[in-house]
Amino acid sequence: MRITIKIGSNVLTREDGALDVTRMSALVDQVAWLRAKGHEIILVSSGAVASGRSEMQHIKNDLDTVDQRQLFSAVGQAKLINRYFEMFKDYGIHVGQVLTTKENFADTEHRKNQENCMRVMLENGVLPIVNENDTVSITELMFTDNDELSGLIAQMTQSQMLIILSNIDGIYTGDPSDPEARLISIVKPGKSLSEYIQQKKSSAGRGGMQSKSNVAMQTAAVGISVIIANGKRENILIKLMTDRDNTPCTEFLC
Repeated sequence: MRITIKIGSNVLTREDGALDVTRMSALVDQVAWLRAKGHEIILVSSGAVASGRSEMQHIKNDLDTVDQRQLFSAVGQAKLINRYFEMFKDYGIHVGQVLTTKENFADTEHRKNQENCMRVMLENGVLPIVNENDTVSITELMFTDNDELSGLIAQMTQSQMLIILSNIDGIYTGDPSDPEARLISIVKPGKSLSEYIQQKKSSAGRGGMQSKSNVAMQTAAVGISVIIANGKRENILIKLMTDRDNTPCTEFLC
């Protein structure tokens, strides 16, 4: 199976905004396990801006400014990909960085070039690690967030599954902190979740559960199953593949 896995900023960072190397290492171990089982994996990894911010703590400007995003991304992306390179190297897995912009999905020639790049990497056993190129993106050309990007990448690579890892188990019938709220385990095609979605966005990333839900429904509609799960749960990727019925998550059926 070809699987696109999106790892959110709140999964990869600690409360102080620094990169959570222990969590990152655990996810790398699980991806290596999936590959050993014969699955092809594409990673869409957030965390560059948060990682860069932790390195440039003397910068006090507004996080939403283009200049600051470019600076943090330039510093943080180098740190992030280097960590991935060293961790996957222990498993003999080669990784390749793919930095993209929204233009690459709209323009025919750009799209063909990116599709070819991803194809060549997968055919040669290289694990693509995809992120938005925040260093050159401006507001009008930015993806809504990496949830949107992961859906587009899953479609471009003809993945059979998209797994979106957040810092909660999935979509609830209310605020996840409310003991009365229930986790929605299965979402059938055409089912609207608008009455349940919390509008609050994550502290480290740009998106929220509304974005994840929208991307999941759009991706499932073209025949790719989607799972939203908690990336901070121990061995979450392995459990999703071996014991999904007993693993908290929200699965969108296609």
